[in-house]
Amino acid sequence: MAKKAEKTENKKLTVTLVKSTAGRLVKQQRTVEALGLKKLHQSVVVEDTPAMRGMIRVVTHLVEVTEA
Repeated sequence: MAKKAEKTENKKLTVTLVKSTAGRLVKQQRTVEALGLKKLHQSVVVEDTPAMRGMIRVVTHLVEVTEA
């Protein structure tokens, strides 16, 4: 049987925490943690999926996003 063609182009996003989560809603603190961010100015590279876009939208005022 023929295999399905795999996607060769996976878009990535670089997410950087630029503002502290201190004093923010618990939902926002947990979202930042779920993105893999623990310290200020820490960056992580995540896949560009609708789920990640939704998480980023919740904390858009705390993070900076660029295409990797």
